[in-house]
Amino acid sequence: MANEPGLRESKKQETRQLISDCATTLFIERGFEQTTITEIATAARVAKKTVTNYFPRKEDLALDHHEAFTQGLARTVADREPGETPLAALARARRAALLEHSPVIGFTGPAFARMVADSPTLIARLRELHDQREEALAEALATAAPASASVPAQAIAPRAAAALIAGADRLLFRRIQELTLAGRTDDEIEAALIPEADHVGALLAAALEAA
Repeated sequence: MANEPGLRESKKQETRQLISDCATTLFIERGFEQTTITEIATAARVAKKTVTNYFPRKEDLALDHHEAFTQGLARTVADREPGETPLAALARARRAALLEHSPVIGFTGPAFARMVADSPTLIARLRELHDQREEALAEALATAAPASASVPAQAIAPRAAAALIAGADRLLFRRIQELTLAGRTDDEIEAALIPEADHVGALLAAALEAA
């Protein structure tokens, strides 16, 4: 009996992954806009309501890393090493994600990247997720800021910093997608973008230190 909650949770995760995998296959084969929830439920051999219980929005079936994506920058700031600045932690995490070819920053493969690029709905949803990512980062930076940063003249600083940092990460995501669609391999994209990311990181450091 003690193991039942763990087994139930494991079963839920398996069902969720199955639905997500079936949805991704159909989206790539038929296109996001053309695929219905009913077709996904049929492919996964579950009820339509089961699909919507796990994924309330159809877009979440395609962009199922959305929670990790929107909270990623904020968590990096919150979980940074003692004495490490938020900007240094973010630069470290950005480089690690490039080396890992993380799907969260855009390494999705050409078929998936094309599916997203061909869907106005997913493009709009990505914009929303980028905005949420920036908002979460702004809150994390405000929490991380010293008490003096709460005075009126400096109250905008975390939000301005978040806009610059999130803008740089949005550019990185777009570059990965563009290079993927251009036929570059993940290793080639990594090699091309690490120096670009380092350069952008240096620009961010200079801009934020001067602010």
